[in-house]
Amino acid sequence: MLDCLEFTPGEPAVRSVIWMHGLGASGADFVPLVPLLGLDRTRFVFPHAPERPVTINAGYVMPAWYDILTMERGPDRESATDIREAAEQVEALILRELDRGVKHDQIVLAGFSQGAAMALHVGLRQAKPLAGVMVLSGYAVLESTLSAEHHEANANTPVFFAHGRGDEVVPMELGQRARELVGGARPTEWHEYPMGHELCHEEVRDLRAWLHRLA
Repeated sequence: MLDCLEFTPGEPAVRSVIWMHGLGASGADFVPLVPLLGLDRTRFVFPHAPERPVTINAGYVMPAWYDILTMERGPDRESATDIREAAEQVEALILRELDRGVKHDQIVLAGFSQGAAMALHVGLRQAKPLAGVMVLSGYAVLESTLSAEHHEANANTPVFFAHGRGDEVVPMELGQRARELVGGARPTEWHEYPMGHELCHEEVRDLRAWLHRLA
């Protein structure tokens, strides 16, 4: 099981938000947002990604959900093996929330950047409906397997996309591409902001409103 930071305002928890950080970061990154979101009886779970060498960063070892092999965009950019291993670890966190008494449709998968890619990858493949998926400055991975692995149980799961128009790390068109992949009849929201690869006050405000609608 991944090491995690956890916070539960107003216990006992009846819903959970599992929030994955970005490349080279840690579960502590988004902890300061918990009081700003104003959700009572919600357990926030912030897992720490395993440490691994990252090819595009000269092989330096850092927290990463998966290796990124090249800067070129394409189907072989990310390690599929790493992504599937990380997905199993996120699935284990979902199962733990179920064991704690939180219902599947009261669990939100969230992430930023690489963590957002994982939230989207796992969320769309769930055999039971989730409360929602939150994709902040993210993108889609393993696109070629989505049509075969996507589960209809999550056909109506809401997805919140947010992206900076000046994002220099994950260009906004990659976020837009991810939204197109999961669109259709699915209730999605797209928000873009005058920022780079980061969060802003307006984004937190919109995120808070979306989470409260789910609750």
